[in-house]
Amino acid sequence: MTVRVQREPFDVGAEVARLTAGRTDIGAVVTFSGLVRDETEGRRVTAIWLEHYPGMTEEELARVEAEAQSRWPLQASLVIHRYGKLSPGEHIVLVVTASAHRQAAFEAAEFLMDYLKTRAPFWKKEETVDHGGRWVEARQSDDAAAERWDRR
Repeated sequence: MTVRVQREPFDVGAEVARLTAGRTDIGAVVTFSGLVRDETEGRRVTAIWLEHYPGMTEEELARVEAEAQSRWPLQASLVIHRYGKLSPGEHIVLVVTASAHRQAAFEAAEFLMDYLKTRAPFWKKEETVDHGGRWVEARQSDDAAAERWDRR
């Protein structure tokens, strides 16, 4: 049950190892790591900028992580989200869920990522070769994916 918002890169393998070290109650670990793409909607992306409100963002991420804990029997979870200027190929986000069984771990990871993609208090600006910078709007497909959790 850990949330970190940080500028620094993270090591996915090291984070999973730290989360599961000495744990024999975990039967399934699901990880999702999001990376910066070098293309979006046919435009070449040179960098993205992620902004957040310090304090408020961590509090909100902790709230949604607690919600995942209440919905699924998780033994552990971790959410790391970066901010600042990121280049193509760099990790943006890491979600790790651990449970005795895989279904809970998969569903909780999907829930957390759907939330992060649509409702987390981050603002993303893409720098592209041909259009300079533009703020990224939420996608309808991401909103539709997140809505399924509201019905449960």
